Amino acid sequence: MRVLLSWSGGKDSCMTLVELHRQRGVNVAALVTTVTEEYDRVSMHGVRRTLIERQAAALGLPLHTVYIPKSSSNRDYEARMEEAFEVYRRQGITAVAFGDLFLADIRKYREEWFSRIRMQALFPIWHQDTLGLAKAFIDLGHRAVVTCVDGRVLAPTFAGRLVDHRFLRDLPKAVDPCGENGEFHTFVCTGPLFHREVDVDIGEVIQREVWHFCDLRER
Repeated sequence: MRVLLSWSGGKDSCMTLVELHRQRGVNVAALVTTVTEEYDRVSMHGVRRTLIERQAAALGLPLHTVYIPKSSSNRDYEARMEEAFEVYRRQGITAVAFGDLFLADIRKYREEWFSRIRMQALFPIWHQDTLGLAKAFIDLGHRAVVTCVDGRVLAPTFAGRLVDHRFLRDLPKAVDPCGENGEFHTFVCTGPLFHREVDVDIGEVIQREVWHFCDLRER
C-alpha cells in the first residue's frame, strides 16, 4: 500500500512516519507539506521551506509542497490540497496519513473531507499516550528544536529549546507533552530514519500576536 504523509517537519509527523515504517506492506510515496506563500515558511511552525526540503532529502523521500495564501479560506486550502492529491491519485495512491493524536473534531473534519473526494485518511498514531509518545521520540534518538510556542500557555523561553527529557519535565502540567492543542511546534533535525542530520543555527525569537517563533537557519 502506497500512501502520502501530511508533513509539517515536526515530531508528530516524524513519529507517524516511524509508525508507518513499522507497518508491513506500507510504503510512503511522498511527504506533502503546506507553505505560506507570503512567508515561504511552513504554516504555524514558521520553518523555512528550504529546511523542510533538506529534511525530506535527509529522509530520502520526495516532497510535494503546496503553497497556501496566508489569508486563504478553508475552501481555498482544500482546493489546493486536492490539486496535489490528484497528482498522486493518477498513480493509484488514494490514502493520506496524518499525525493527529486525539482531537476528535479535526479527525472528523478530515474524514468527511476525504469521503467527499473519495480518498482515505489514515491516523497511525491516533490515541497513543502523548507523554509516552514524546518520551519514545526522544529515546529513539530523535533531535528536535521548538520552533513556535503559544505565549498564552508557555513562556517565550521555550522557543528554541531542544526537545529532551528535561524539556518534558519543565512543561506546565496543563500543556500536552506533544503540543497537540497547539501549545508548541517543532522541527526534527535527525533520527533513526534520517540518512544525515539537518544542521541548523538557532536564531532570534520573534513575537507575532500571541505566538513566539524561533527562526531556524541553515548551517
